[in-house]
Amino acid sequence: MQIAILGGTGDIGEGLALRWGYDTDYDVVIGSRDAERARDAASSYESKLAEHGRDVPIEGAKNPEAATGADVAVAAVPAYHLTDTIESVAETLDDAVLVSPAVGMQRDEEGFHYNPPSAGSVTALAADAAPDGIPVVGAFHNLAAGRLADLDDDLGIDTLLVGDDAEAKATVAEVADGIEGLRALDAGGLVNAPEIEGITPLLINVAQHNDGLHDLGVRFE
Repeated sequence: MQIAILGGTGDIGEGLALRWGYDTDYDVVIGSRDAERARDAASSYESKLAEHGRDVPIEGAKNPEAATGADVAVAAVPAYHLTDTIESVAETLDDAVLVSPAVGMQRDEEGFHYNPPSAGSVTALAADAAPDGIPVVGAFHNLAAGRLADLDDDLGIDTLLVGDDAEAKATVAEVADGIEGLRALDAGGLVNAPEIEGITPLLINVAQHNDGLHDLGVRFE
């Protein structure tokens, strides 16, 4: 399995790269708009994995090259960069499943609030931008990047998947479940994405207003 993390130099990209590098045998490629930045991030991730006893090669490249040959491509970019990022890799996605973890949020003096685009959700925005025939799955929306990047954290949390292609969702469930302590749960079709994306600002607000609840996650029981 080859996973491309587009925009993988950011916090969520780092966390996913480290977890897949530590817990699985997947080939991980870090993408960025700048090839040198991608290579520097990949080298940093390799070093962090080595500190935890894992000698894992991670490649870095510009986003279009990173997407080439990928089975799964995670668009780990902010919502306002999502469409441009997808368009930049449209010709190299081939048969990949495209995953969108982005959430639209705005902040005011009261806290963070869900701010969906006109498409209804950021996941729907990704689906609109994706080339014909490329299935889109929403996943990893509510994960705290800090916990992912802390390889000593046992996680014990869930990620909710939405998508209209059952086979694509099964593929994303497989790579999500490959991360120790992370469980993938099917939350239905893309139309359900707003309910899931809206959890993220809620978690941030709760974490900010309650001591000892930094880097919250969700577990369904």
